[in-house]
Amino acid sequence: MSGSYRPAEQPPDRRSAPRPRKHLMTPGQPPRRAPTSGAMTIGTVQKWVLSALAVTTIMHLSAGIVLAAKYIDVRSSAIGLLVISAGFGIVAMAAGLLIHGKSVVHPLLLIGLIPPLVGVWWIFG
Repeated sequence: MSGSYRPAEQPPDRRSAPRPRKHLMTPGQPPRRAPTSGAMTIGTVQKWVLSALAVTTIMHLSAGIVLAAKYIDVRSSAIGLLVISAGFGIVAMAAGLLIHGKSVVHPLLLIGLIPPLVGVWWIFG
């Protein structure tokens, strides 16, 4: 033994410890949550996703029926397909409104008439 005695190291003083940085995670402490102003709940997001999927899927069906009306030979059948396309377009918008709990009688139903109106211009124009 060299004869020099070293005392055990003292634990660091709590007051002199550096403050934890807010952007780092501290074990044992849950992260602070910022106040959520205007954030949507999971249920609201699910409603929007469901309505977007329903409306776009049914509107694609409506547009497909317009496409079928373009390439059919009989004019009366083309008119019938355009009427069916208008019905599906209105059903698409009504489905979106019902998912959100709105009244089915709404001006947004007119958006469902866009594919058949474009089809009338495209086929007969």
